[in-house]
Amino acid sequence: MTENAIKLLVVDDSRIMRDAMAEMFADDSGIEIVGEAVTGIDALEGIRQYRPDVITLDVAMPEMDGITALKHIMIQS
Repeated sequence: MTENAIKLLVVDDSRIMRDAMAEMFADDSGIEIVGEAVTGIDALEGIRQYRPDVITLDVAMPEMDGITALKHIMIQS
């Protein structure tokens, strides 16, 4: 990856969707997938840990859905 690559956090409870996202961005040297999360709670931790520039966020997930996670992300920003 390049030093200026966009850091991406992929958030989805479906392994198939996370793998599809990883495959979609695999050949783009300008994007680096820095982490994956399965729930909104995991996403909030991943944001603290990886400091991504961009997040893909599933809406329907267990424990904390994507809309609720987004509200927390916006408050913390």
